[in-house]
Amino acid sequence: MASIGKGEIRAAMSVGEVAERSGVAVSAIHFYEKKGLIDSWRNAGNQRRFHRDVLRRIAIIKVAQRLGIPLSEIGEALATLPTDRTVTAKDWEILSQSWKADLNRRIEMLIGLRDQLSSCIGCGCLSVDACRLRNPWDELGEDGPGARLLEKN
Repeated sequence: MASIGKGEIRAAMSVGEVAERSGVAVSAIHFYEKKGLIDSWRNAGNQRRFHRDVLRRIAIIKVAQRLGIPLSEIGEALATLPTDRTVTAKDWEILSQSWKADLNRRIEMLIGLRDQLSSCIGCGCLSVDACRLRNPWDELGEDGPGARLLEKN
């Protein structure tokens, strides 16, 4: 695969070039495209090509995944970005605002877990009303026997 030379900027990139520049496997790029997170087109030789701004989209996908944001939510957020022009800093700011409340909620949950973890390790309760982490206020007991999800959507 031919690398992009120093100072050389191409308007369109092959999937291999995108993989090299983004540090993401070609298979992941195809997966992101299949999920509608990124777009490509075919040139006259029927080769897949990507606009350079796909690198920014892949970067935000990877950062969001590290933060624990599901791909479905990443896709919804990326769908709000313009496709007819280069994404601006203001566009990214609007996108990031949509995630702030969720990230703050996750941070609060992690802080609660951190602060209560030492009293929880090894207690074995997990289903009685004393466990404020796994089963606050014995919510699961009210639902009857069997596995239950704590986080309700």
